[in-house]
Amino acid sequence: MSEITIVIIEDHDLTRMGLKAALQSNSGLKVIGEASNGTQGLKLLETAKPDVAVVDIGLPDTDGIELTRRFRKHQADIGDSSTKILVLTMDHTEDAVLAAFAAGADSYYMKDTSISKLTEAIQATHTGNSWIDPAIANVVLRQMRQAAPEKELSSQQKTVKIEALSSEYEQVLETYPLTQRELEILELIVGGCSNGEIAEKLYITVGTVKTHVRNILNKLCADDRTQAAVRALRSGLVA
Repeated sequence: MSEITIVIIEDHDLTRMGLKAALQSNSGLKVIGEASNGTQGLKLLETAKPDVAVVDIGLPDTDGIELTRRFRKHQADIGDSSTKILVLTMDHTEDAVLAAFAAGADSYYMKDTSISKLTEAIQATHTGNSWIDPAIANVVLRQMRQAAPEKELSSQQKTVKIEALSSEYEQVLETYPLTQRELEILELIVGGCSNGEIAEKLYITVGTVKTHVRNILNKLCADDRTQAAVRALRSGLVA
């Protein structure tokens, strides 16, 4: 069996070095590249074309979720889906989990899980299976249960029909629907509010607003707030 080629995109030097040393000790794995930020990481993925990319969410300049989304777009443009993405993080919040999968991550691995489990996760991801860390499994299951009743409704019963989006984007929204808070923020985006104004109106922090906006862009497969607003209006998400 041939070696699984891997790139590691992680900004903490010691963590990256430790991961590389641990993975290299496995005869079935081969680290062929590493990067310490999102910009370098994207270039590395595009040129090295590894079997699996281990990507930290908390990267400087371009975070791991945005990096994943941009790389998936690149793969779609060139018609290549060979590289799988395993997100590496300490964040197990629902927003982070759903944003990662909406951006195109294949697997989700918590940093405090053992190295042996990381090897298992990489091997499973390489074979085309999603490896979900037990710490966030309940988040995914809860989301699936929420989405299931909606899928059982007929097209006439749906309150929102995403006519303006492609079937691929509609499937993303059906799997990862916008939360009530995200819909509230989307309405304010359409109304032209800045992040600061949204934070003031909803009594939340600007950082929280930014997280929600990022999730909205990922779920609507939009490049920016303007594109998200246009898609929201055309699809009927916002009146």
